[in-house]
Amino acid sequence: MIKFIDLFAGTGGIRLGFEQACDDLGIQHKCVFSSEIDKKAAKSYEINFGENPLSDITQVNELPDFDFMLAGFPCQAFSYAGKQKGFSDTRGTLFFDIERLLKKKKPKYFLLENVRGLTTHDKGRTFETIKSSLENLGYSIDFVLLNSSKFDVPQNRVRIYIVGILKSEIKLTINSDLGAADTHKYKVENLKYQSDIFDQSPHRPASVKDILLPLTDVDKKYICTHEFTEKLSKVVGNNFEHLHGYRLIDYRGGRSIHSWEMGVKGDCSPDEIEFMNLLIANRRKKIFGTHQDGKSLTKEQIETFYHAENFEDVTSSLISKGYLSCYDKKYNPVCGNMSFEVFKFLDPDGISITLTASDCNRLGIVQNNIPRRITPRECARLQGYPDTYELLDDDSAVYKQMGNGVSVPVIKAVVLDFLSNNH
Repeated sequence: MIKFIDLFAGTGGIRLGFEQACDDLGIQHKCVFSSEIDKKAAKSYEINFGENPLSDITQVNELPDFDFMLAGFPCQAFSYAGKQKGFSDTRGTLFFDIERLLKKKKPKYFLLENVRGLTTHDKGRTFETIKSSLENLGYSIDFVLLNSSKFDVPQNRVRIYIVGILKSEIKLTINSDLGAADTHKYKVENLKYQSDIFDQSPHRPASVKDILLPLTDVDKKYICTHEFTEKLSKVVGNNFEHLHGYRLIDYRGGRSIHSWEMGVKGDCSPDEIEFMNLLIANRRKKIFGTHQDGKSLTKEQIETFYHAENFEDVTSSLISKGYLSCYDKKYNPVCGNMSFEVFKFLDPDGISITLTASDCNRLGIVQNNIPRRITPRECARLQGYPDTYELLDDDSAVYKQMGNGVSVPVIKAVVLDFLSNNH
């Protein structure tokens, strides 16, 4: 029997993966304590696990004995503590509470999950602080960086998983795998996978289309509004499937849809759209000087890539509509606030961008040529939560929870490897 505690528990994603791994290994398990400070996350946890973890871990001093600590602790800046106390001091950070409880209870194992940037924060000194703190407590530690997209979760999410064992040499056989950097590279890898005659595995890597609900099961509130759809149609016509993989953003080119293409501040002519798209695509080139970040360009600089002879007419019209500004004879895009109901349309044959607490509610998909937002259940599926996991009847809370959450199958894979080699 493994007794475990679940700290910074969120909605219980780490616990889910841990329990699934233990079940597969035939190991009995029992959660003896859980802690989560967010009331709505704690409510989700209670609905699914029958216990409410609502508490502030910084105020917790007494715990029952346990064998395994799970903790998806928030990444906080260590630099202030470092400057004031030296990098051996973790006070003022939530990692300090992990360290404090490990020191007091000395469990045999732990699993910590955090953002990828933990390894590079403050030039690597934050991570060195964490490692040395754990080793000073008598733990042998190892870590892996893993992309959820390598574990049947169609999301580009790289996280660090740190495991430790007390007074014993740790053994891990799972290796770091950063996966594809974006959905395009993921699709290329899939094509290679599918054409590899040496690969006898019938399994197809997961993609966004695998997590979609049937359109008949999607509430109409997730369908894009008529007004928004009309703006999109100015760019793609009636074939909304052209939106696959596109982001609505003024600041970049590539697979982007801009406010001037949608006529947000007023309809633009083809020449005006071409001008703005060329300006966005070229303004950051080093040839125009790094000192100004390429943001503002003179007429002479712009005419090196915009060759039509209607410069004055086009720029005057764009300035009057508010898409362009001109100061000191230098032109600069006026990038609009693209706060539409969708900011990114996922490619059904690719993977999702990393879910975040602030943006989950504005991820979109085109299904049966109908643009819509992805639902909270689909967000949960993008984190590998089973459909048996009950979601709150509170969309904004669930979107936030899934953006902050973990990918359950990755936790399961790490725990399976860890316990198989160290238990």
